[in-house]
Amino acid sequence: MSWKVIYLPEVEKDLKALAHNQVITVRKAINKVKENPLPQAEGGYGKPLGNKHGTNLTNFLKIKLRGEGIRIVYKLIRTETSMLVVVVGVREDEEVYEIAQARRIRNNL
Repeated sequence: MSWKVIYLPEVEKDLKALAHNQVITVRKAINKVKENPLPQAEGGYGKPLGNKHGTNLTNFLKIKLRGEGIRIVYKLIRTETSMLVVVVGVREDEEVYEIAQARRIRNNL
């Protein structure tokens, strides 16, 4: 079953900041993950995040695109079988998670 993908409005800016080939890779990864975005413990692709390094991203998941150095943070909306993409960004220490935390708070997620 394919999940519906919803993007926070800020993700459009995240994608514009990436190179064209990186955007293609991100979109392919999201299309693959939307087929089974559940946590790895439930047989899916998502790696759970938690409360680390001053960011509370409990109930959020991540996808790491190692070859591109990009992380995608998302949250499952299980009542609607949707996945909400919160942030897409190049790996810069913990910056992606700090951005995700700020968006979580701003959007009441």
